[in-house]
Amino acid sequence: MNVTKTGAKYSQLPLEEGSTQKNSAEHEGYAGAYSSVRITENNTTNANESKEKLLERIVSGDNLNEAFKRVKANKGSHGIDGMGVDELLPYLREIGESLKQSILDGTYRPNPVRRVEIPKENGKVRNLGIPTVVDRVVQQAIAQVLTPIYEKQFSENSFGFRPKRSAHNAIRKSQSNIDCGHKYVVDMDLEKYFDTVNQSKLVEVLSRTIKDGRVLSLIHKFLRSGVIVKHKFEDTEVGVPQGGNLSPILSNIMLNELDKELENRGHKFVRYADDLLIFCKSKRSAERTLENILPFIEKKLFLKVNREKTIVDEVRRVKFLGFSFYQSKGEAKVRIHSKSIAKMKAKIKELTSRSNGMGNDDRTKKLRRYIMGWVNYFKIADMKKLLQTTDEWMRRRIRMIYWKQWKRVRTKFARLQSLGIQKQKAWEYANTRKSYWRTSNSPILSKSLGNNTIKGLGFLFFSDYYRQANA
Repeated sequence: MNVTKTGAKYSQLPLEEGSTQKNSAEHEGYAGAYSSVRITENNTTNANESKEKLLERIVSGDNLNEAFKRVKANKGSHGIDGMGVDELLPYLREIGESLKQSILDGTYRPNPVRRVEIPKENGKVRNLGIPTVVDRVVQQAIAQVLTPIYEKQFSENSFGFRPKRSAHNAIRKSQSNIDCGHKYVVDMDLEKYFDTVNQSKLVEVLSRTIKDGRVLSLIHKFLRSGVIVKHKFEDTEVGVPQGGNLSPILSNIMLNELDKELENRGHKFVRYADDLLIFCKSKRSAERTLENILPFIEKKLFLKVNREKTIVDEVRRVKFLGFSFYQSKGEAKVRIHSKSIAKMKAKIKELTSRSNGMGNDDRTKKLRRYIMGWVNYFKIADMKKLLQTTDEWMRRRIRMIYWKQWKRVRTKFARLQSLGIQKQKAWEYANTRKSYWRTSNSPILSKSLGNNTIKGLGFLFFSDYYRQANA
């Protein structure tokens, strides 16, 4: 069954022959193209498939309810039908039983995903595919059933998108490898991984564990559901749309093949999603490792390796998950990579711009939210001195904002006096012709808009929250 929001801007195609459900919502610019995908899909089941009852577990009431709660909590943007998560519950109450039945009898058809381009640091974009909220519930229901099955198979060296595992665990494991003398790495870059996954290979890997052919067929439908780009349909014969609830576990299932190969060859490695470091004791050993593993990745898994970005180097020179490594007194330590610092400062500069049209209340909330998220992610790194200098710089920018907002001489004069500056000094500074930035570093503003005053205005400092996060 395909579900579409009533009144959405996409029209519906005619029903397929013999089908009792609605087809995918289609824009007139791609009508007809999408239906050709159906020819390759097989909805039949056999005795072995029905014995496993995996599909029944996916569509069970408890599992679908939990999937709905996860999708609701994650919020996120709408798909091509325009339906938001706030509209999901009443809609599922209306079509829930028919949705479950359509999945069981093989007539369910996912909608194409909505293409969203996310800017990357290098000026390029990352393609995200946003499924409809109903499709996200179904994907989440599948992922919840597959996760405990595959968790038993996954490598201890894999940390991305897994329960009770995080980037922090990946960094700690990397430190352990470095402490064992593995100071050179193969920093592997899989080129546009999510966009280049070979679907046939992925289904083959899935079929080794999943014996319910109905579940394989359902997953295959999601892989082949297509994408809407500028109101036109495009087929998805390769790749796993990044942005769906199924993408993380399918990514791990595929790359677990690489994990097992690396383990069989005796390599130490750490993988977080498609970020991979292979640790070696010498540069020559790392070069041999890269040379020997490339054929497996490219000819057995049919994945693309970016030769320009894949490097062999000392571990202290690489960036991994935003961190970098160094050694002190014979131990591997972690700091924040310079590119991550530059990105953070650019964000702070954006949020503390004098001309971004943001109100002070909105600014304090957004800064607080960003600082808390940033510190929680990077808190395992050595960064006390960095945070102190960042706080000083940020406070100066905040003072500059208020100095500009006061605008008139009389307003500046009154504000300075209210903040404890003597009348003569307040009048002198209220009439200054120095630039906003230069004045923000003056003793008068440092005193009137001191640290405690700025805190009282609702601003959060990096250093203060770092102490809380590590308490």
